[in-house]
Amino acid sequence: MSGEASVLVAGCDEVGRGTWAGPVVSCALILDARRVPAGIADSKVLSPRRREQLDRAIRDCCVDCSIGLASAQEIDRLNILQATLLSMQRAIGGLRQRPQLVLVDGNRAPLVDVPVRTVVGGDASEPLIGAASIVAKVWRDAHMGELARRHPGYGLEKHFGYGTAQHLQALQRLGPCAEHRHSFAPVRRVLQQHGPDRGASP
Repeated sequence: MSGEASVLVAGCDEVGRGTWAGPVVSCALILDARRVPAGIADSKVLSPRRREQLDRAIRDCCVDCSIGLASAQEIDRLNILQATLLSMQRAIGGLRQRPQLVLVDGNRAPLVDVPVRTVVGGDASEPLIGAASIVAKVWRDAHMGELARRHPGYGLEKHFGYGTAQHLQALQRLGPCAEHRHSFAPVRRVLQQHGPDRGASP
């Protein structure tokens, strides 16, 4: 990014692609280049406490920040890749300021009306993308806590929808809820075993 100091650059990343439940969530943000917090890294390598500390610091120096998501139903309808790109599209589209360039983690670019550069491993190498991954992760974890209150018994506030032994046991006991991704193999297998009507409260 050294040669791009004069242009308005945003970073974008997603979290929750591999989970069995909940939305895939993307964040797009623009930081004040003079106040970028130290210690930004891929959210997956940071402890929850460190992520929350950095989330506050990042939001404090954000020029603009937007969250976009695609629901479990959209994931089932579109597939996870297309739903991920849709969540990125929504996050970028939600920015109040129009960036001149968006750095996106990965090798696939969402369809947006601004220039995009994909960066494989960008959440570890580009501070803007790393910052977006942290904000998206903290936001999604809090959202999964809200979903856990609406759908008790699955432990969504603990595993955040990822495929743990506890999650599988709850799925087999309760059946999928409205936040589960029916197109994902573990959930699909439970549906085949128990039928579509169990646990499907809104």
